Amino acid sequence: MNLHPTSPVILTLLTLAMPAYAADVGSPFYGDAPDAHHPWAVHDRNRPQPELVTPGTFSTQAQPGKPPSDAVILFDGADLSKWEADEGQGVPTKWVIKNGAMECVPGSGYIRTKDKFGDCQLHVEWAAPTNVRGDSQGRGNSGVFLMGLVEVQVLDNYNNPTYADGFAGSVYGVNPPLANALRPPGEFQTYDIVFRRPIYKDGAALDPGRVTVFLNGVLVQDNTMLEGGTGHRVRSKPGPFPETGPLKLQDHGNPVRYRNIWYRPLPPRAIEGGTDGYLTTEATAAKRAAIAASIRADAEKLKNPSNPVPEMLRLAESLVYERDETASQRAGELANQYWANLQQLSSEKLAEKKDEVKHLRDVCVYLARCGVITEDADSKVQLEKLIQEKQWDKP
Repeated sequence: MNLHPTSPVILTLLTLAMPAYAADVGSPFYGDAPDAHHPWAVHDRNRPQPELVTPGTFSTQAQPGKPPSDAVILFDGADLSKWEADEGQGVPTKWVIKNGAMECVPGSGYIRTKDKFGDCQLHVEWAAPTNVRGDSQGRGNSGVFLMGLVEVQVLDNYNNPTYADGFAGSVYGVNPPLANALRPPGEFQTYDIVFRRPIYKDGAALDPGRVTVFLNGVLVQDNTMLEGGTGHRVRSKPGPFPETGPLKLQDHGNPVRYRNIWYRPLPPRAIEGGTDGYLTTEATAAKRAAIAASIRADAEKLKNPSNPVPEMLRLAESLVYERDETASQRAGELANQYWANLQQLSSEKLAEKKDEVKHLRDVCVYLARCGVITEDADSKVQLEKLIQEKQWDKP
């Protein structure tokens, strides 16, 4: 049986996957290939692995929980070294620490972080005074200001109605919370916030920004669209945000307490350079080229005259992302070497390659589907012919 291919390069692409006969998740030539808007294949083994993060612990009323291992701690109950007065850089705050919580001193002004950050997962715990005074907006009032611009309202609304877009958990003046999930005054309430700032380019909004808020584990803001910064009595006006800003806590004349404040920076979205999700054709092409170059560089390290398969395997992967003449030529050289050795096999040894050849046929189907070879490529036809002649597809 003559197994010579008419296209060594194409056969290289087929033979490179031989070491893995089963279609394992994460293997080459398995999931749908990259396309015009997705630089990664489905189940792509070249895609970066998620960062290992050790989860934290939940808080109780008596004790704050432990943040996750990658969190940036803003306040752990010990000191206010990461905070300053909103009056200016380096101005000490007049807020105080009592029993592991920072407490607003009425009339002292806002407090803000020295850190500046943008998109984040933010955790804040707060408690309105146990001694209830006032009503509506005059009772346990404060606010969490994301980047100092977007307020998530802090208010004691336990049996205390107010205007809907000013409730605890509201995006103040923009969107009421989906539920009033408050505990009684004096108990700590928990905000878990996912914040994405507005992104503008040339004066046009690419993404208006979004905020999701959980209050005591209850969803109260569901990916709420932002319309610029928030304010009292005025409607938000769309507009660009800076890349980063401080977290601010409001002095509204009530001794509201805060504890266990931390954040985790979020990766960039596709529209600002991220490589996950639906990308523009230009961004996808650039990322696919970068992935292919990285794989080709890895293939270069795998050169081994006595075993060409590892290098060929990596070259095959690179060609799925980006066509490259040099890589194709090198693949052809390795294919000739491989097939010269294969032809020396006896009929008995060839029969032992049944599973290998069937797998190559499946790989060929994959390569045709993603456009690396044509449906009527000689190598694809010859593989199918060999399988049929040997009746290797029959049970």
